This record gives sequence, C-alpha cells and structure tokens, in this order.
Amino acid sequence: MALQWLIHDCQPGDSLVFHHSGHGSQQPNLSGDEADGYDETICPLDYQTEAMILDDEINATIVRPLPRGATLHAIIDVCHSGTVLDLPFLCKINRDGSCWWQNHSPPSGAHKGTSGGLALCCRACDDNQTSRDTVQTQFSSSEEFDIYKKRSLL
Repeated sequence: MALQWLIHDCQPGDSLVFHHSGHGSQQPNLSGDEADGYDETICPLDYQTEAMILDDEINATIVRPLPRGATLHAIIDVCHSGTVLDLPFLCKINRDGSCWWQNHSPPSGAHKGTSGGLALCCRACDDNQTSRDTVQTQFSSSEEFDIYKKRSLL
C-alpha cells in the first residue's frame, strides 16, 4: 500500500523518492523473466508474516506507472539489490570510472520500463552479492578488512 501511495496522483514534473535500507534476498523466478533465474526481493519489517516484496511487484507498482515528465529516485541499501526495480538497463561502473550499460530486458520481451518517466536506482550491490561482499571489495587485503571490522565494532 505504501508503494501505491508513492505513485498515486503522480504528475509530470513530480520527483519521487523511494528508499529502503534493510534486508534483501532472492527467490527462484517462476515466470521466466529473469536472466539469472531469481527474483530479487526486499524484506519489509513484516516480511516473516506478510512475505517479501518481489522485484516484479516493485516494477509493476512504482516503475511502469511512472508518467512522462516524472522522475523516480530509488535508493536501495540491501543485499541482492542489483536489479531490484527490474529496470531494463543497468549501468556498471569500474573502479577506474569507466562505465557501460547492460541490457536487462526480460528474455520474454515484456516491457519493464516506465510509462514515459525516468526511473533511477542506486543500489548497494549486484544481484549475486550481499552488502558485506561490497564492503570487502573496497579493501586491498584481508588484513585491512579485519582492521575495518574491528573499528566498526567499537
């Protein structure tokens, strides 16, 4: 319902922000629209009793209805968040700053884009990573990472 509230009455010129920081997961994809075979999920506070929210549901609720002239800014700080909005393209950036676009359109050819608006997503990691994986890659040695872990526990 909160996702529906966000997009309700959205008009050209509107700028929407969706932020989720918590837990994310993956579930086997049953519809065949995921290249890796998994749906990415976010875990709201009540996910153990009410279920996780699938990337397909997020896309259908706040991405596809986004009208021309409106912008959605999504900040997703969870594990397995690479394609959690199921956007058709994913920007990959190397440490040297070079970047390229990966086509993530479903193999079935189903439309996963907006209704003309712009949807942008900053996410914590790739689909096959946990957030811990991305912290670990920032350090050049495991010794450096161990020092970081000890400091963060203080």
